[in-house]
Amino acid sequence: CRFSQMLHPIFEEASNVIKEEYPDKNQVVFARVDCDQHSDIAQRYRISKYPTLKLFRNGMMMKREYRGQRSVTAIADYIRQQKSNPIREAQDLEEITSLDRSRRNIVGYFEQKDSDNYRTFERVANILHDDCVFLSAFGDISKAERFSGDNVIYKPPGENAPDMVYLGSLTNFDLIYAWTQDKCVPLVREITFENGEELTEEGLPFLILFHMKDDLESLEKFQQEVARQLISEKGTINFLHADCDKFRHPLLHIQKTPADCPVIAIDSFRHMYVFPDFSDLSVPGKLKQFVLDLHSGKLHREFHHGPDPTDVAPGQAIQDLASSPPESSFQKLAPSEHRYTLLREKDEL
Repeated sequence: CRFSQMLHPIFEEASNVIKEEYPDKNQVVFARVDCDQHSDIAQRYRISKYPTLKLFRNGMMMKREYRGQRSVTAIADYIRQQKSNPIREAQDLEEITSLDRSRRNIVGYFEQKDSDNYRTFERVANILHDDCVFLSAFGDISKAERFSGDNVIYKPPGENAPDMVYLGSLTNFDLIYAWTQDKCVPLVREITFENGEELTEEGLPFLILFHMKDDLESLEKFQQEVARQLISEKGTINFLHADCDKFRHPLLHIQKTPADCPVIAIDSFRHMYVFPDFSDLSVPGKLKQFVLDLHSGKLHREFHHGPDPTDVAPGQAIQDLASSPPESSFQKLAPSEHRYTLLREKDEL
């Protein structure tokens, strides 16, 4: 790959620059993988374009890959930025009471900084700092909130939203990470111009609600039914909602317009399927069966061969992208344009 060959010496020089600044080999590791020789690794981490630069923390791959300038200076600056402390230390409780409540906030109250509890909290913050704001308070500043020991609290968006307290072990990384991820990453996320490619790279198909921006009722119904019917499917499909007005283009490709919203569809990265009727959303098991039919291959089979003889198709396949690479129908163009198009049109544009 010519582009990989061009990046190789730049990547290596950047690693040497960083090695001088962080000589401890356990602080920053640069590594490269030949995906021809190690296709199993490429498949495991869903690498489909080359070269790709991925960031790992504590053995976990971060959702956002490096997309900055391919230069020694830019890559080194990116690493320096990643090494910065993701937790803001509060100097008084006023900083915490005046938090921006439009954001998701995780606040840790600790007796001292040099403790196993805080080190675990720090590991979690390093991984999830893109999804939540992390703050900490120590000693006398945090004493009022440590009536039963060190404490971690989630402050959700909304001025009147009640706080939620973590009740598990503060030294158990897996437990506190799972709890924090559940709070920081909503079950139903919004797909936007900025995060569309990032969501695609997670490699999971999309279940999307297209709704008008001010139609919060439909969004609330969708969120309720996803939580009620599909919580067990978390990790096998991404639950998303999209602004019909902004995403007119994908709607056109499923033969819909904003006037048809709300619309529910699955993007399998090869086909798009439409949930027959939004009014059926609250029918027990209906939405779950739609997703199960995706996993079983039924939606794909019926797309090619029509409804099973004894069944009514639970979803209508609209757009065949089988000739395209397995990527989402939401494909980002130049960031300055803030537009998406289907992959089929990418080369023409």
